[in-house]
Amino acid sequence: MDVLGVVLGLALLFGVGLLVMLGVGAVKVGKAAAAKISQEEAKARRAFENTALKAKSFAKPGAHGQISTVRLALRSSLDSTRKVLAAGLAEDSQLAESLQLLTRLDTHAAELDGELRTLELEPEAGRVATKLPELRERADRITHAAESMRWAAQDRMQRFADDELARLAEECESEAGALRHWDSAAPAASASASAAPAAASHTERTGISAKRGVSAEELLGLTDLAQRLRKRSA
Repeated sequence: MDVLGVVLGLALLFGVGLLVMLGVGAVKVGKAAAAKISQEEAKARRAFENTALKAKSFAKPGAHGQISTVRLALRSSLDSTRKVLAAGLAEDSQLAESLQLLTRLDTHAAELDGELRTLELEPEAGRVATKLPELRERADRITHAAESMRWAAQDRMQRFADDELARLAEECESEAGALRHWDSAAPAASASASAAPAAASHTERTGISAKRGVSAEELLGLTDLAQRLRKRSA
């Protein structure tokens, strides 16, 4: 009975642990799904707002239409910079700092967008014309900062791509030379072949020069005949 109780207790603990793990996993999955849905809703809402701002910039004349133009340019600049930095983050970790700066810049842009939205509802055209230049100047500063980071990130990625292409080209040239190994072997073979006759002729010349100390009679085997001719002459 004691063994059976221990087994049942362990099984119960295992079942409870499994239920807890399943519950935690379900909560995490639910949070991830909710975050994904919220992100997609935010993207859809922002796209709808951008479309509405574009329509207002064309439909509304005067200062109110200019407000919509400023808001649209501010949003477009920040969105484009965020896309460029997020795309290059996988290959360049230093862009994470740029994304943090862009997040801080986005906070200022959101505050400015709220002020522009409030000014857009102002019915008095004179007040709109008075406040708009100041807000536009702030928007230009934020836009310029975002564009500077975006252009720097693009130049940085292009430079990395050029360096990588140069290294790859050098490796390809080296591999091509290794594949054409017979081109380097042919000159060496022709050089050794031309060196062989030269060595033979040098040996032959050496043999002849070694015999220069021998007289002509000895060289031709006529020593006895030469002695008899000398006796007759005497």
